[in-house]
Amino acid sequence: MKRSQFEKEDVSRAPLFEAMVAHHAKRPASFHVPGHKSGQGLTGDAKHFYQDVMSIDYTEITGLDDLHHPEEVIMEAEQLAAACFGAEETFFLVGGSTAGNLAMILATCAPGDLILVQRNVHKSVLHGLMLAQAKAVFIAPRVHEASGVAAGLWLEDVQEAIRLYPTAKALLLTNPNYYGMGVDLTPFAELLHANDKLLLVDEAHGAHYGFHEALPASALSQGADAVVQSTHKMLTAMTMGAMLHVQGPRIDRSAVRQMLAMLQSSSPSYPIMASLDLARRRLHMQGAAWIAQGLATVQAFRERLDATGVIGYFPQHFPVAAGESSHETADPFKITIYDKTRKLTGSQLKDRLEDQGCYVEMTDGHLVLLVFTPATSQEDMLRAAEALDNICWDIRREKQELQAPISNILKLTYYTPISSPVAFARKAGRQGAGSEDIYSEVDAQEAIGHCSADMVIPYPPGIPYLYPGEVITASSVEALIALHGHGIRFQGTDFGHTKQLRIYKPITK
Repeated sequence: MKRSQFEKEDVSRAPLFEAMVAHHAKRPASFHVPGHKSGQGLTGDAKHFYQDVMSIDYTEITGLDDLHHPEEVIMEAEQLAAACFGAEETFFLVGGSTAGNLAMILATCAPGDLILVQRNVHKSVLHGLMLAQAKAVFIAPRVHEASGVAAGLWLEDVQEAIRLYPTAKALLLTNPNYYGMGVDLTPFAELLHANDKLLLVDEAHGAHYGFHEALPASALSQGADAVVQSTHKMLTAMTMGAMLHVQGPRIDRSAVRQMLAMLQSSSPSYPIMASLDLARRRLHMQGAAWIAQGLATVQAFRERLDATGVIGYFPQHFPVAAGESSHETADPFKITIYDKTRKLTGSQLKDRLEDQGCYVEMTDGHLVLLVFTPATSQEDMLRAAEALDNICWDIRREKQELQAPISNILKLTYYTPISSPVAFARKAGRQGAGSEDIYSEVDAQEAIGHCSADMVIPYPPGIPYLYPGEVITASSVEALIALHGHGIRFQGTDFGHTKQLRIYKPITK
């Protein structure tokens, strides 16, 4: 159904949610699952917290449609979502963006197929590659030099990857990243489509994009073939509520439907699906005004940060300042703060905020990420601002000697811009070509020419440097040694302690 086919009265509806409310109003006797019987089985505190939502926790009964074969209210809700977000077809997800990423990959790649992948992707992408038994060519991201945070890809690197690996089926990238940094996707879409390839986008953190002029454009509006959004991250859906949007002739939609039927529960959560319906309705009816209200709250917070003189933050400019090389777009709702005096690490700053009742999204080195959304209240913003005022007062009062700067910077040159193909298999431990689940730990220099058995992740910034099955080169060993010398820690490996790497080796017959 096209966007123009919906009238104002249509978009003001939430058909799935309304059907659930209408069923509840009948005061029906339940002789079907779930076993809590609309919350009647609850007692005590559980009843206090869960009664309302469980009263509409239904299953596929008459009038409430079927997620895996929608023909009625779920179909209408998905069509309204497609119209709202600019897709040709939208699928509700009850397994978060994870289910969407898996479905995108499995619908695109057959065993042995090659796909180009941004190196700093979510682990669900790696799991999708394993399930598909695909081969990945990883492309290193740009790096925000002031913080060491990995951002988006260089178009030139993608061009070179296509030249080197012309049989690749698609490019899968993350936009925006966790910190709200992104790139203009239009030239990527044009490049890929000119080479008869798909652009698949993990837009988990960008479900609000495109609904206000101060926000970056959405991936769909820039030509992506398939886009996954975590509607629960920046909008109002319940946790695990997400959407997969598709458009154009390149994506195999029947394969997408088949994969989602395999990946998602046959008993999907109706409250989660209804919350997707309601999140869409709010954007359709109040999107720009609601987001503008949230942006005003964020701007007031930035002004409070400026007044401290102690707490730095990024990104500071919207739109992004001219000359910024690591990213072209930024989400104003993501604010990454740090102690400019370097007296507090990110973990220490996080702890002090939590001591005052303010819980943050994550900490990374000397950074702390605060996620605002259009739903963030003025009261909560002021509470965080006052907590930071108190922390700044403590920093000044304590008069500590300045610590050595807390490094969070990792230069892009440490990463091979374009990797050799890495084979993934369903069973962990069989990714290396010719390996039979046999590995050994050897000195780094001896590992050259072998396939890594570990995911080697310098931290910060947390970009996997080697994936299981990736061939270890002399330059990669040189880089790992240099990183270790700069005090960078490692995840997924004991290299930081032993100077050894774990490798797969073929069985000796």
